[in-house]
Amino acid sequence: MIRAALSAIALAVPFIGPAALAEARYDIVDFADLEGWAADDHASALRVFNETCPDMDDIDWRSLCALAQQNPSARNFFELFFRPVLISEGRPALFTGYFEPELNGALHSGGRYRYPLYREPPESLANDPWISRREIETGETMKNRGLEIAWVDDPVELFFLQIQGSGRVRLPDGRTIRVGYGGSNGHDYRSIGAELVRRGVYNIHQVSAQVIKNWVRRNPVEGAELLLFNPSYVFFRRIDDLAPENGPRGAMNRSITAGRSVAVDPAFVTLGAPVWVEKDGEDPVRRLMIAQDTGSAIKGAQRADLFMGTGDEAGRIAGRMRDSGRMLVLMPIQRAYALAPDAI
Repeated sequence: MIRAALSAIALAVPFIGPAALAEARYDIVDFADLEGWAADDHASALRVFNETCPDMDDIDWRSLCALAQQNPSARNFFELFFRPVLISEGRPALFTGYFEPELNGALHSGGRYRYPLYREPPESLANDPWISRREIETGETMKNRGLEIAWVDDPVELFFLQIQGSGRVRLPDGRTIRVGYGGSNGHDYRSIGAELVRRGVYNIHQVSAQVIKNWVRRNPVEGAELLLFNPSYVFFRRIDDLAPENGPRGAMNRSITAGRSVAVDPAFVTLGAPVWVEKDGEDPVRRLMIAQDTGSAIKGAQRADLFMGTGDEAGRIAGRMRDSGRMLVLMPIQRAYALAPDAI
């Protein structure tokens, strides 16, 4: 799954170069110093770890995965075989949230269902970049070609579905279909949140997904034009092999879990690794999560995006999240001490 996290709406994505990786600091922390560690549901975290650890390639991780799948005492497993490592490279932690949108739609156009989700056409695959969002949405290129997967009733929600990269469409008969990232037109993403800040409509700390949605709906003409400001366009594909009760697929091509899966920068955090999250803010989080996803806005050792689930309520929670704190990676013991030899 390829996903541009919602935080990219408001901020430019920083580049993390080789120098930052080389200068990263690694500090081993005692489990006793993890705030809330003893109160967490370690068994829940272990179940999620087991979902993706078989796909980890390194021999250290494969050995630990084999142990994890023998149903050990979860807290003892993590404390015996891992050490929490605080990775820092000079910038404060930032936690945001993401979710799986659910839109109202139909398999045929008509009535309120007027906004199509498209498959990628062959000419887009052959040209990088291809035509812009404006040309796709206002021109004739895509029409009457049978490329529509479904039609939805809200162009604003469709725009944000493209930012997330995957979601569900609830049909009039109550069934749902799932869609996932199916390609793009190759244009660079331009932040409409940053554009509202540039115009002086909002200050940067005021911008969130919900604020942008509300502004576009209050200003339908200017709002439609604002959406076209972003030339990037995402195409979709139907996903029919996921059970409805399972979450969307993350970067490891496995379903992710609300409240236990987190998107990280794989330059610093191994995908599949457990991470201890201490997120501050209005709704603090102290929880062991599993790094099972990535995102184009998730750059840095202390940058993470927490998966909050499916639907409007998850979206509201995710959209409000922009908090400080710290994140520690649980590393196999030998690897932890190899990165932080002074801790021996």
